[in-house]
Amino acid sequence: MLLEALEVRAVGNPYLEALVLAILLGVAVRTAWKPGPRWDAGIRFSAKSLLELAIVMLGASVSVATIAALGPLLIFGIAGIVAVSIASSYAISRALGLPLRLAILVACGNSICGNSAIAAIAPVIGADSDDIASSISFTAVLGVVVVLGLPLLVPILKLSLTQYGVLAGLTVYAVPQVLAATLPIGALSNQVGTVIKLVRVLMLGPLVLGISLFASGLRKDTLSRPKGRWPGLQELVPWFIVGFLVVLIVRSLGLIPQPLLPPITRTAALLTTLAMAALGLGVDVRVVARAGVRVTAAVTGSLIVLGLISYGLIRVAGIQ
Repeated sequence: MLLEALEVRAVGNPYLEALVLAILLGVAVRTAWKPGPRWDAGIRFSAKSLLELAIVMLGASVSVATIAALGPLLIFGIAGIVAVSIASSYAISRALGLPLRLAILVACGNSICGNSAIAAIAPVIGADSDDIASSISFTAVLGVVVVLGLPLLVPILKLSLTQYGVLAGLTVYAVPQVLAATLPIGALSNQVGTVIKLVRVLMLGPLVLGISLFASGLRKDTLSRPKGRWPGLQELVPWFIVGFLVVLIVRSLGLIPQPLLPPITRTAALLTTLAMAALGLGVDVRVVARAGVRVTAAVTGSLIVLGLISYGLIRVAGIQ
């Protein structure tokens, strides 16, 4: 978090967020020194329990009223783009030979909200540290490239402030990166891009719920379940997904006092950063390096597809 603050002071925006820096620091420590057994309990608690608690708290960052103001056409369009992007990203990843869980992480991270989506999906499908680190690392790199390169499309595609805001909201991974990509263009682009981005973030709840229902067999803990027994409710719907939806509804009903929202958001960011550091401590760099070229190609191809369908929505919907 100190490195992120220094980055903001130096260049004005956190192109690499604290959670990305945390996982990179964790990987660096793991490369130089392997934690012994006495560290295992704390690392497991940070990587799992703290991460799940952070996901619940993220529900307070989105309000249904904000999304309803966009109108039904754009909202359904965003949902359709997310669905097409997930399907195409997954197909590209599998075609490039990525393992099943890694392909799901890349598809969800690319299509919704980058690192946050990867962090939320990972425990649902039983992804290991190597898969999480690979998908987050390369998604983070591509996210920075998008922030720097997307404004160049404004004169090329002759985009209005509203059109550019929609394009940025649909393609940029993280909310801070949306701010970095739109503020140099104009305040209207920033407002539109932020709201569009929040709609994409809202898709995370239904997506994780659907994966937990229809892909529960991917979680490693289901392997020990006796054959023929239907999985219990906790296996189908993890507690933190229910918590996320409950907090989102409570926030939308106005039951969370406004002054509490910023501290909740900051606490969720802190817990996620701690969890990413713990995940980094469990990463074998050699495994990540072996998957590097394929993951980079998958993320890049998925991002190109997302950009094309997002631009298509702008034209089809007649956004001016």
